[in-house]
Amino acid sequence: MKRFIEGRESVTDEERSVWTATSRTEENIAKIHQIVHENCQLTVRSIAQQVIIDRETVRKILTEDLDIRKVCAKMGPIELIDEKKQRRVTICQDLLERQDDILGRVITGDETWVYQYDPETKQQSAQWKTANSQDHKNSVRPNQESKKCCCLFFYTRGIGYYAFVPTRKRANQVYYLEVLEWLREEVR
Repeated sequence: MKRFIEGRESVTDEERSVWTATSRTEENIAKIHQIVHENCQLTVRSIAQQVIIDRETVRKILTEDLDIRKVCAKMGPIELIDEKKQRRVTICQDLLERQDDILGRVITGDETWVYQYDPETKQQSAQWKTANSQDHKNSVRPNQESKKCCCLFFYTRGIGYYAFVPTRKRANQVYYLEVLEWLREEVR
């Protein structure tokens, strides 16, 4: 109204400089996609701080443009069907009823990776996933530097011997020979 009072007669808009009214640009979408690809556990807030745009825009880019959802890890016991449970019970009873104490003479061994990590809360384990990404809800990925290989030997009364493979050493045939020689001496 003010401009018409000042003498303007045209009702068409004047030319303006091209100015992007949103932060939802292809460049920002690509940046956010790269950030989430590098670390899928980041929060919307931390992504927004890296790209320097508001959180709501980041959330819309993630959910609408990239079609990504936040998924939390689920931990739960494995449930056996009744048939498998009964089979295990039968096998155990048969072994316990044997008269020759075969189980008392058996020593078995295995190796496993032992991880040292602080357990995450459900919120800390949340990851961004696309609709077609592989489902890794049950996996918790600990820090790789905090893992050690452990060789375990056990018998009916429990763990007979265990040894952590020293850092910078491999659990190969040479190492197992050393461990088995030590185990033989312990059994004698």
